[in-house]
Amino acid sequence: MARYDKEHKQATRERIVATSARRLKQDGIDGSGVATLMADAGLTNGAFYAHFDSKNDLVATVVSHELTEQAARIEGLLPGMAGVEQLVREYLSPEHRDHPNLGCPSAALLDEIGRSDDKVRQAYTEGILHVADLIAGRVNSKDPASARATTLSAFALMAGTLQVARAVTDRALSDQLLSAGVDNAMALLAPRRSRGRPASEKAG
Repeated sequence: MARYDKEHKQATRERIVATSARRLKQDGIDGSGVATLMADAGLTNGAFYAHFDSKNDLVATVVSHELTEQAARIEGLLPGMAGVEQLVREYLSPEHRDHPNLGCPSAALLDEIGRSDDKVRQAYTEGILHVADLIAGRVNSKDPASARATTLSAFALMAGTLQVARAVTDRALSDQLLSAGVDNAMALLAPRRSRGRPASEKAG
């Protein structure tokens, strides 16, 4: 019975994290109260403290979970720079732009994470460095550490581009921003490859 109780509690905790991730990315940290987050998981507000010490504790857990999931998706991409380009194009796609609740936590929550407490920011720091190092390992397999700063810069460019593309009301402009963002990110991550592409291919 005790084992069942433990497994049931863990499954409930995982459900809270999964549903909270979608809500937080859709409505923001400040726009998502504990009552709403628990209701999304099909639980009462009073059950919250059986799983988390505070809302910040939940947010830190969600941030860590989301970045771990993002890292797992990166590991499943094509090998080498082909996987990097796949990531960039999927990240800066209309589908990702139009579904923030299912997408990257950085693009959805970065401004609020920056104003959060140390626990949330530490969870983000550890998670995003892991994501960056996975990408850097594809950018420069011989010396990934040397590519970390460039990778983080490119990732920041991608997240910022996605945020602006989501914010503007002009759909055509939004699409243009995404397209330009792909070119700019790849120019950072693979400058020699970008310079070597024919002009006709760049335009396409």
